[in-house]
Amino acid sequence: MTKIRYRYNPQTLNYEKVRITWKDRLRTVAAFLITGVFFASIVLFLAYTYLDSPKERILERENEQLNEQYRELNTRLDELADVLLDLEHRDDNIYRVIFEAEPIDANQRMAGIGGVNRYRHLEGYDFSDLTIATNKRLDDIAKRIVVQSESLDEIVELAKNKEAMLSRIPAIQPVSNADLTRMASGYGMRIDPHYKVPKMHQGMDFTAPTGTPIYATGDGVVLRADSKASGYGKHIRIDHGYGYVTLYGHMSRLNVRPGQKVKRGETIGLVGSTGKSTAPHLHYEVRYNGDPIDPVNFYFNDISEDEFDRMIEMARNANQSFD
Repeated sequence: MTKIRYRYNPQTLNYEKVRITWKDRLRTVAAFLITGVFFASIVLFLAYTYLDSPKERILERENEQLNEQYRELNTRLDELADVLLDLEHRDDNIYRVIFEAEPIDANQRMAGIGGVNRYRHLEGYDFSDLTIATNKRLDDIAKRIVVQSESLDEIVELAKNKEAMLSRIPAIQPVSNADLTRMASGYGMRIDPHYKVPKMHQGMDFTAPTGTPIYATGDGVVLRADSKASGYGKHIRIDHGYGYVTLYGHMSRLNVRPGQKVKRGETIGLVGSTGKSTAPHLHYEVRYNGDPIDPVNFYFNDISEDEFDRMIEMARNANQSFD
C-alpha cells in the first residue's frame, strides 16, 4: 500500500495531502539511477586501480619468477666471469711465459661485439634494463671465451713446438759418464798439449778407451761425417735446429753419414785418437748460431743438481787439453 504523505501549508495553516505526479516519480527514478551509476563508477574505478584481476595476478607472479631467474643468471655469470678471468691470468702470466709468447692484448680480450643498437628488440618491456644488461654480459663473456679458446689452441701448438725443440736441444753427455770421471778438460783457456801455451779450448774433452760408443746429444740431422776438418780427425757435426750444432771429434769410427736423421742417445760413432789428439778421447763442442758455447750447460737430462755443481767445478780447472 502506497504511503500517504502530507505537507504543511503555512498560508492555510493546514496539512494538505501531497499528490505525486508521474514527473515526480520520473525525477525520483532518474536520481536513483544517476546516484547508482556514480557510485558504481567509483567502485569500478577503485577496483581496476587498486585491485588486480586473477589474470593480472598470474602475470605478476610470472614476472616476479622471470625477474628472479634473471637475478640468478647474473649470479652465475659473475661466477663464470671469475673463472674466465683466472684462466686469462694463467694464460698471460704462466702458459705464455713458459712458451716465450707475448700475452694477449687486454683490448683484444675485452673488445665489445659490434652492431648498431643490437639490443633494440629488447626495449620497451618491464624488465628491459635487466634483460639488456644480462644479454650484454652474455655477449661479452662469449667473446672472451672465443678469444681464450683461440689462445689455448695457439698454446697447444707452442707446446708441440716446444716439445720438438726440447728433443732437439743437446741435453745429455756424449759418452757414458755416470761417475763423471771421464771429463778431462773443460771449456775455456787451456794449455795446448803440443805448444804448451794457453789457448782457447772451445769444447770439453772426455777420456775413454778407443771403441767407446759416442751418442748424439739431441735429435737432429748429420751435417758432416768426415776427416777433412783441420785438427778434429774423424769427426761428426749434427744440426739440431733452433741455431744449435754439436761437434764430435777425434773418433775412430763414424756410424752415420751426412743427411742422416739421428735421435738423442743414438750411437753415432766410437771414441778414438785421430787428428790432433794426444790420447783416446772425445772432443765435444756445442755451437749456437755459429758461436761456441760451454757444453757443461747442456747436460740437464743426464745429471743431478749436485753432479752438475761437481762438473762445473771440474770444468773450471785450467788443466791441459787433449787436443
